[in-house]
Amino acid sequence: MTFQNILDIFQGLTTLFDSFANNPAVAWMRIVLIFLGMLLVYLGKKGTLEPLLMIPMGLAMCAVNAGVLFLDPTTAGIIVSGSAPLPDAAAQAQAVATAAAGKMHGTLFMSPLVETPDKIVALTGIDFLQPIFNFTFGNNLIACLVFMGIGVLLDIGFVLARPFLSIVMALFCELGTIVVFPIAIALGFFPGEAAAIALVGGADGPMVLFGALKMAPKLFVPITIVAYLYLGLVYGGYPYLIRALIPEKLRAIKLPPRPAVKITSGEKLAFAVVACTVLCLLFPSAAPLFFSLFLGVAVRESGLKFFSTLIENVFLYGATMFLGVLLGVMCEASTILDPKVIMLLVLGVLSLLISGVGGVIGGYCAYFFSGRKINPVIGIAGVSCVPSTAKVAQKEVSKANPHSIVLPEALGANISGVITTAIITGIYVSLIQPTL
Repeated sequence: MTFQNILDIFQGLTTLFDSFANNPAVAWMRIVLIFLGMLLVYLGKKGTLEPLLMIPMGLAMCAVNAGVLFLDPTTAGIIVSGSAPLPDAAAQAQAVATAAAGKMHGTLFMSPLVETPDKIVALTGIDFLQPIFNFTFGNNLIACLVFMGIGVLLDIGFVLARPFLSIVMALFCELGTIVVFPIAIALGFFPGEAAAIALVGGADGPMVLFGALKMAPKLFVPITIVAYLYLGLVYGGYPYLIRALIPEKLRAIKLPPRPAVKITSGEKLAFAVVACTVLCLLFPSAAPLFFSLFLGVAVRESGLKFFSTLIENVFLYGATMFLGVLLGVMCEASTILDPKVIMLLVLGVLSLLISGVGGVIGGYCAYFFSGRKINPVIGIAGVSCVPSTAKVAQKEVSKANPHSIVLPEALGANISGVITTAIITGIYVSLIQPTL
């Protein structure tokens, strides 16, 4: 047995050495992503990032970048022939030759870029996550299941108790989803790609996934990865933004006593039915999202406990786990090294930052128009990462004044943010042709 035979047994190491020899950037990126995956698992366990998503995502990143092997010529041929051809004819010819020689690197997880139906069917018998990817990601089922679960968890009464304040705060927080669109266009992105990356500012992962698949299918993998990686920044970064833009004196404002507003379950159900119908009528392209969200609300308010348990415990948590796994598996070195990914990273941060600033501006507007009675921190809760931004707002207020309670108002803005981000998504999808 030769040394090469021994290396062929441990193909994860062999492919790594081969990458160092032929494409060092990929080799180093594999190592970086393995350690990044470990970091995500650690931060998820600590509670710094959302553990339900980050632990499966981090572990999948470790596994997919460690478990690279030389694909057999048949499997490699299916992937190359089933994917969109490379722009460079010489590079495409080289990829075909590498696949035929059995020297193409790949994994046995899934191949998200394969498009040809017969090749996808062939891969479902080879890559163990391919069926889940094709039957949940490609048709946006996984985004709709998560939205359905969010609907079951939402108490829409927080919005109905203070509808004007809630909606206005949420609209200010759409600033990033609007401003970043022309910036991305100016940087050379197609309109569909620009709109999809701008949606990161809404801090709503399922919404970004839905928009990216509809408007920028070629870039939906990196856009979705960027969106979910940055959701952790909402919880970790927005407190610093609040402290930088709102003085402690204003953060400590205690809201004046307000009369208790009782919203019955019947009123909440009526709102869900009317809002779902109207929004689907106005924005049919986003109707699956609206239906899924308000179906969850309707189930909650109708007291259908068996359905609530099914949606919350099975659909929501199951979809979240597979969402994390699939996102982690898509974090392959070759995907992350796409030159556009660096710009996507910058634009994603910028969109979230501008949305947060927009929320603070909205908070200041409410503060001044209320005669300096409303705490401006409430504004940032309109960024629709439910319930993280509402919790961030209350936490920062409590640090300045333990007796100030803004959570009900913050949750109203937070829930409204989900609706306004869905509306913005519907507008973009309706007006912009997909970038194919």
